[in-house]
Amino acid sequence: MWPACRWPSTSAATSPAAPAAHCKGGEAMQYVLKTPLQKSDLAPLKAGDTVLLSGVVYTARDAAHARMMELLDKGEPLPFPIEGAAVYYVGPTPERPGCAIGAAGPTTSGRMDAYTPRLLDLGLSCMIGKGKRSEAVKQSVVKNGAVYLAAIGGAGALMAGSVQSCEIIAWPDLGCEAVRRLVVKDFPLTVLLDTHGGDLYQSGPAAYLASLT
Repeated sequence: MWPACRWPSTSAATSPAAPAAHCKGGEAMQYVLKTPLQKSDLAPLKAGDTVLLSGVVYTARDAAHARMMELLDKGEPLPFPIEGAAVYYVGPTPERPGCAIGAAGPTTSGRMDAYTPRLLDLGLSCMIGKGKRSEAVKQSVVKNGAVYLAAIGGAGALMAGSVQSCEIIAWPDLGCEAVRRLVVKDFPLTVLLDTHGGDLYQSGPAAYLASLT
């Protein structure tokens, strides 16, 4: 078992935004990306591909999203630059000694569906979470050239191993749901929604059923 504050590196000799390896007989690819993200970084991704993400990632759950909407309604700036940003739907537990963050597994992304299209229109590039998204979110992902990535559910300690630093940047009164600025290295993710309308929740089961025939 890997220690809670380490994650095995699988990106040796790869460069940002470049495919790292073929998987599943060439049907899926692994990419190494770094934030802030450009549309050109995301265009090659397909549902089912894997991503090792590095750079700055911001955390925000439903309470923080509601407050961000209030700021926008007032014409006030968001607590972080939204253009090209990656937002992780997580409320981490308190960190252990020697660790940057506690367990950091994803929360259900559907809680953010009502807020997401507005943020995508403002330049949000990447959402990280788990679970299906609404049709409105899927359409907005395609419209804005964004992606929705899955983190490993139920493996918060493993996900935390990719976090190098963590600081609260907004609304500390929200506790674990405060907005945090994470610096991550080789954060392991899977593409659920791609810029072309691909949806792993649809293509994954279909591919499995086809493999049985």
